[in-house]
Amino acid sequence: MNLDRIKASAQGVLSGFKAFTAGQKLVAGATVLAVVGAIAFYFLWASKPTYAPLYTSLASKDASAIVDQLTAAGVTYELTDGGQTIMVPQDQVYPMRLKMSAANLPSQSDTGYALLDQQGVTTSEFMQQVGYQRAMEGELGSTIKAIDGVTSASVHLAIPQKDVFSDSDSKPTAAVLVGTGAGKSLSQAQVQTITHLVSSSVEGMSADGVTVAGTDGKVLSTGGADGASASANGDRDDQTKAFEQRLSTSLQQMLSQVVGQDHAVVQVTADLDYDQTETKSQTYTSGDGTAPLSESSTTESYTGDGGQNAAGGVLGSTNGTLNGLEGNTTNGTGGSGNGTYNQEKSTRNNAVNSVIETRQSAPGKVRKLGVAVLLDQKTAGAVDMAEVERIASSAVALDTARGDTLAVSSMPFDTSAAQQGEAAVAAQQAQAQQDELMGMVKTGVAGLGVLALLIMTMIATRRRRKRAAAAAEAELAKLDELKAQLERTRTSEIEAAIAEKQALVAGNDFPQLSGPKRAEVDPLVVAEQEKRMGEIQSLVDEQPEEVARLLRGWLAVKG
Repeated sequence: MNLDRIKASAQGVLSGFKAFTAGQKLVAGATVLAVVGAIAFYFLWASKPTYAPLYTSLASKDASAIVDQLTAAGVTYELTDGGQTIMVPQDQVYPMRLKMSAANLPSQSDTGYALLDQQGVTTSEFMQQVGYQRAMEGELGSTIKAIDGVTSASVHLAIPQKDVFSDSDSKPTAAVLVGTGAGKSLSQAQVQTITHLVSSSVEGMSADGVTVAGTDGKVLSTGGADGASASANGDRDDQTKAFEQRLSTSLQQMLSQVVGQDHAVVQVTADLDYDQTETKSQTYTSGDGTAPLSESSTTESYTGDGGQNAAGGVLGSTNGTLNGLEGNTTNGTGGSGNGTYNQEKSTRNNAVNSVIETRQSAPGKVRKLGVAVLLDQKTAGAVDMAEVERIASSAVALDTARGDTLAVSSMPFDTSAAQQGEAAVAAQQAQAQQDELMGMVKTGVAGLGVLALLIMTMIATRRRRKRAAAAAEAELAKLDELKAQLERTRTSEIEAAIAEKQALVAGNDFPQLSGPKRAEVDPLVVAEQEKRMGEIQSLVDEQPEEVARLLRGWLAVKG
């Protein structure tokens, strides 16, 4: 029964498709193809796996071994970054990492401390030293590659051999070659990080002995005082540019509020002092009314006779003083008379306050500042140039005492480039709007096409339903006529059977006439016919659609 229904449904669809016009058939076929293509594209997109990196920055030997393992395991993969990165489906990343780890991959056997595992008991001292140096270079290279922005790193160490009979004190040096991604560069801080990382990893090496270079051939940092000076100069240039940019931006924004956008240009040139100086000063002070720490007084007197041998006159170059201190002295006279000598001496130690002051000047002091302000002549006529100069001087903290200069001028601006840029932007916007409009038109046309298809399908479906309803009514009428005909046939047969039976009964009372014998009606045949007629009538009553479809098939076969 299910097979019959499927066949009947297929015949219904086929008959409905045959009822379409040529245009409807074309639209229906295109729609079916579009739906099938969309479903196929979706399944292809959904079945495509999402790839994730399994390993990155692999050596050629390890990459080859891992690819062999993946091929043997039947796992799809992709190679990127010149074969240094292997991509696998995202759900296979961790299982494959565990499997590769069990196979000791990636081994990195040609770099790092893994080289020391290859040394045996018979390895000479020279080979041990060379192997250790290679291991150090490999480990440092791996560590440097972990820095953000570094894609490759190669380290070369120059370690002098220690000799007990040599008095030279040579220090080890290092050269580092780093590679970055396309369009990327290392900052000065990252270069300093690499320098100190390498110098701290090797015994006896200082940061001055490390040279860092890029794969593009530029020297990023050199050892010695020149390298430190270059690094410092780079930092100073960056700081100076940042200071100039900050002043220019603030003044530019302020002037744009007055003369309008793109009608003022500000240029600031700064000379900054990065010398670090230290000044020490010491002062002594004593407080008035403060008691002395110590005080002493000495008095000396002398009295002599005026003998003839007594000395007289001036007491020498001190003129009556002792140790430079005045005394009360009575000079004797030569010849005769008595002489006297008196001296008083006092010493006082006062308390003294001592103040020691040390000042260190921070680098970055402004030595000189030059500011140039250029206004567009079209808008400069509406502003006061003197007022603009005063505002600009205050904005940049201009100090004429240190030689700062400020120049404010107005000139006609060349707006051809700006006009061309505006025209290009307008053209791009117009093109974008046109593309958007075309996209909307395409979407609208597609929507109208789908809507027209739906309307046509609805109209066709309605017509088909009307035809089906009319056909169903005709079929029902035919069924009613068939039932009536069957009923009439059954009734006539029953009446004929009854009449024949009555005739037979009546014939038993008379002698049999000559002639052919009347055909006898079998009651079983009549009962069987009545049973079939009842089944047909019940089938028509219970499943009129099935009977109508069967009749249509008969009619189609007869036609």
